Amino acid sequence: MKVLICIGSSCHVRGSRDVIETLTRLVKEYEKKVDIELSGSFCMGACSKGVSIKIKDRIYHVKPEDAEDFFHEVILKEAETCG
Repeated sequence: MKVLICIGSSCHVRGSRDVIETLTRLVKEYEKKVDIELSGSFCMGACSKGVSIKIKDRIYHVKPEDAEDFFHEVILKEAETCG
C-alpha cells in the first residue's frame, strides 16, 4: 500500500520531517506483517490543517505528535485490509 506524505514547504513547517521519521520507524517494525511504501509528495491543497498524508483517494492531516497513533489507527488498518 502506498502512503504519500507531503514534503512541501507548508507541511515541512508543520513537521513533515518528524512525521516521516516516525512513520519510517514504524514501517520498518511492521515490514514483515504488512506491505507499506512511504513516498514524498508536494502540495495536496490542504496546507493549513497539518501534514497532509494521502492513502488511496483520501487525504488526512497529521501533527507530529499524532503520527504514531495515526500509523496504528489508519495506516496499519488500511494495509491489513489491502493484503
